[in-house]
Amino acid sequence: MSEDVYHIPALLPQSISALNIHPGGIYVDATFGGGGHSGAIAAILQGEGNCDSGESAGGHLYSIDRDSDAIDRATATPVFTPVHGDFRYLANYMRFYGVYGKVDGILADLGVSSHHFDDASRGFSFRTDAPLDMRMNRQGGTTAADLLASADVSELAGWLKTYGELRNGARIAAAIVKARAAAPIDSTGRLAETVRPLLNPAAFKKELAQVFQALRIVVNGEMEALEAFLTAAVEVLRPGGRLAVITYHSLEDRMVKNFMRSGRIDGKIEKDIFGRTGSPVRPLGKSTAPDAAEIEANPRSRSARLRVAKKTDTDSQS
Repeated sequence: MSEDVYHIPALLPQSISALNIHPGGIYVDATFGGGGHSGAIAAILQGEGNCDSGESAGGHLYSIDRDSDAIDRATATPVFTPVHGDFRYLANYMRFYGVYGKVDGILADLGVSSHHFDDASRGFSFRTDAPLDMRMNRQGGTTAADLLASADVSELAGWLKTYGELRNGARIAAAIVKARAAAPIDSTGRLAETVRPLLNPAAFKKELAQVFQALRIVVNGEMEALEAFLTAAVEVLRPGGRLAVITYHSLEDRMVKNFMRSGRIDGKIEKDIFGRTGSPVRPLGKSTAPDAAEIEANPRSRSARLRVAKKTDTDSQS
């Protein structure tokens, strides 16, 4: 498993505690990233085993990431298996490894890794002029530049309003369409300069980050992937198993909160004739935010929120 700093994990002790790890358990880190959370989980599993032989007490961790850069830095151990793939296919992976319906805890840190922001070539940040890529998995798919070249104004406006939460998304979209007619918007710098006149000068960086967020979400299908992941997580957890999710913006946090309350993305709570809810999970407490000391040490954790749920014993294991 990787040791050097690739990404500083947010809410590390809180999320590890939330999983209630025991030595013989099966766990999944659905977003391996820099391996911070995975390293902490594996250390517990390894530490509870036979230190002389290097074997665990039967526990195992499966860590998933669609970015080959992250997986290439991971090394399998007796308690750890890295999986190159998208967490939306969690159920398929767990079937393959023979632990479907037997997982004791799942963790997902939905934030973009520090590596992605700091590596200019990935195109996630506007701090440096670079190709406008934004793909988590560079082995295929549509780049942000491709999207800006092909999407019509209504599509762009919808993305900016929904995923960027920008009130003037329609005006920004119109500016992008007008600008691309003169020259391709294929770099982070050109995108920033194109939308600059439409953003509030006093909040330029914040609103520009919202533009980038909207494109990143679309490029990587993040909301669709999250919905598929949450549904799959309930399938692979054993009754009593725990799901811990760290979110970074209101859209994904709302989705996670709704799902943990009702088992549905829309948050609608359905009850039977006896007044019982049919939700396959129930939330454990309220959300947890980083304290001042963590934010000072890792400013990127500022917007992190941890939510935890437990699979109910009544859910079927079909």
